[in-house]
Order: sequence, then structure tokens, then C-alpha cells
Amino acid sequence: MPTGTFFEKIEKLRMIHRVLILVGTIVLVAGIFVALVYIPKSKEITRLNKEIAGLEKKINQAKIKARKLKKFEAEQIEVETQFREALNLLPNKREIPSLLRSITQLGSDAELEFLLFSPNKEKARDFYIEIPVSMEVSGSYHDVATFFDKVGRMKRIVNILDISMKPVKSRSTNLTTTCNAVTYRFKRKVDDKTKTAKNKKKKKKT
Repeated sequence: MPTGTFFEKIEKLRMIHRVLILVGTIVLVAGIFVALVYIPKSKEITRLNKEIAGLEKKINQAKIKARKLKKFEAEQIEVETQFREALNLLPNKREIPSLLRSITQLGSDAELEFLLFSPNKEKARDFYIEIPVSMEVSGSYHDVATFFDKVGRMKRIVNILDISMKPVKSRSTNLTTTCNAVTYRFKRKVDDKTKTAKNKKKKKKT
């Protein structure tokens, strides 16, 4: 159809019809836009928003885990530091003879005479082993107190227990002092194996 004829027909239409055609055209174009552009884009936006929300949730969870990890690492460092400090306080088995010699040297430095210095049988506890030593020394109260003070200042843990004092002679200032010195060491796996082997031997004998 010629363009001129088309516009001539439109000009002959009443105003109301022209308005209706215009509105219809706008509605048609809007409908096409909604169907072909808005709805697909809206769905895409909704999908992207869900993905973004999911990613934000994962990021927040990752941040929480990172904070917990940092806290855990800090706690681990603290525990390792405390463990190293504990290792310095508790000697290993190879250091025990040296530690015992140090105790006797402290006694000699305090001008005490050792009448008895006898390491006793070790006693196994949960994670450590007690090493008791029976001691008997002769000297003045001041010398004994000096000796105990020096032992208490050692880097290694040594406890003095069951102290008993009596004069060497009546009214003598020289005392005979008996006590137990107890030191400790960490229990190792080999200690448990040795204990198990000894228990098996005892069962076989019985």
C-alpha cells in the first residue's frame, strides 16, 4: 500500500480513533519490550542477586573461619610456648644424673655433709614421672636453710618433702636433717613400653 494513501486514511479517522491507535501502538511496543527485554533482564537480575547473596554469605563464613583460624594459631603458639617452658622445668632422662650432681654440689656449697644421697624407684604419673631421692645431711640450721633455698631457685623443678631435723648431740647446733628431694621428667612412649614389658614378665612368672 502506498505511504500516502496510508496517511490519508489516518487523517480521515476521527481523533478518538487516532488516540486509540496511538495508545494501542504504545501498549504493543511496551508489551514487546516487557516480553523480550524487561522480563528476561528481571529474571537475570534476580538470579544475579541470589548469586551475590550466596557469595556474600560464603565470604562472611570465610571471614569467620579466618578469625577463628587466627585465634587458633595464636592459642597454638601460646600452648607451644608454655610447653617449651615446661620442658625447661622438667629434665629428660639423660639430664637426671647431671641434675642430681647439681643438687649435691649445692649442698656442698652450703657447707653440708652428705650422709645419704640415694635415688629411689621412679613413680609414673599421668604425663610425667617422679624421681624421688632420699637425703640425709649434717650441718647447721642456717646451712640447711641455705641449701633448701638454693634448690628452690633451680631452673628445674625440685621439691623438698618430708623434712625431719634433730641435733647430732644434745644441745648441739649441728643438725642431722633427713628429707626427700623429688624431681620430675616428662613421660615418653618408651617409658610406657618398658612398663608394659615389665608387667608381661611379671605375669609370666606368676
